[in-house]
Order: sequence, then C-alpha cells, then structure tokens
Amino acid sequence: MTITISAKGQLVIPAAIRKRYRLTPKSKVDILDTGRSIIILPLSKGDLFSASRGILKGKLNTREFLTMKREEKAREAKRLDKLARNLRT
Repeated sequence: MTITISAKGQLVIPAAIRKRYRLTPKSKVDILDTGRSIIILPLSKGDLFSASRGILKGKLNTREFLTMKREEKAREAKRLDKLARNLRT
C-alpha cells in the first residue's frame, strides 16, 4: 500500500487500517525507526504506563510490593526445588 506524504509532512492512514486498529481522531500511535524501516504502532487509549499510573494509590506501596514479589519468588524457588528433588527419586 502506497501513501503519499503531504507538503506539511502528514500522511493519511487508510480507512480500512483505521477501522481494523480502532484508530479514531486523537488516537495516539508510536513511530519506531529501526534504521531500515519505520513502524507505526497504535497505542491503546494512551500509554499503558501513563494510563495505569495511580491505580494502586492507597493500596500497596513500592516497599510492600517488592516484599511481596520477593516472598513470591522464594515460594516459587522452594516449589521448583521440591519438584526437582521428586524428579531425581
């Protein structure tokens, strides 16, 4: 599919592609320059990091989250160790 860039540097995304990726006016896309090509990636209702900011406010602070993840990792390591011991016998 060939698209012509306007004098202002704008391009029009064809209607079929806009419909497929649910791109509406004010939708945001990310443009990646790979050095050999340009990739246009649709972003879902804003950047996910920005969109999710504050959703845990008052629920879990960073220290509690890290403690929870360490405990989860220790439980998983213990489970895998037990599984490995069972496989050896």
